[in-house]
Amino acid sequence: MFISLVSGSSGNAALISDGKTNLLADCGLSCKKLEQALKKVNMTPADLSAVLITHEHSDHIKGAGTVARKYNLPIYATLKTHETMQIGYINETNIKYVLPDVDFEIGTIGVRPFSIPHDAVDPVGYNFFFGEKKLSLATDIGKMNRCIFDRLKGSIAVLLESNHDTEMLKNGCYPMHLKRRILGDFGHLSNVAAAQTVLELLKNGTEHIMLGHLSNENNTPTIAYTETESLLAQNGASVGRDLQLTVAHRYEVSNFR
Repeated sequence: MFISLVSGSSGNAALISDGKTNLLADCGLSCKKLEQALKKVNMTPADLSAVLITHEHSDHIKGAGTVARKYNLPIYATLKTHETMQIGYINETNIKYVLPDVDFEIGTIGVRPFSIPHDAVDPVGYNFFFGEKKLSLATDIGKMNRCIFDRLKGSIAVLLESNHDTEMLKNGCYPMHLKRRILGDFGHLSNVAAAQTVLELLKNGTEHIMLGHLSNENNTPTIAYTETESLLAQNGASVGRDLQLTVAHRYEVSNFR
């Protein structure tokens, strides 16, 4: 099971489960809203094994401290992320450190963090391993590079950032410094860059893509979807036949098709 619970600048959280171990990747929503979201998939936070944090921005950690305290859950993050994120007191035994490219296991799921370029202290994406299968989470990426792609290729499913339409962003109401940040190498991945990544992932065996972390002001689900679908079609690939493609809802639970 690989589910986006919420996705976007207002909050991010994804559920990864093999039926035995249940992991929450990021907790950018309140404890109450997490409880409501998990209820839709017949779970509660008490069913979670751990919370993994990608980086310290509020849309990824908003409810992490409350959830960890209420449900006695370990929180996994890099050392610098733990030192920087403001989530209140956490029991020392529930503070778990991760290192990029160092594999570990939580219950029956293998985990591999990998470094990503974003304007945070030490951000990571995650690979999740279920036996021979690999799932990957890759959002908040300023620029796709070979190292990230190598971590993603071979994944059966990927939750991939498709944050903004470049022209909407350039012509929008954001102040110039924010536009530069988003467009920079440590900002967010554009629809065009996401589409190019999806095309290459398809060539490397990926079967399911969910486009996520869409900007509410500088993107729409239709624009993001169409950008990727069109590039695939231009290269002889068909959504539905060669690849399952969907877009994560901003406030609702989204399943991979």
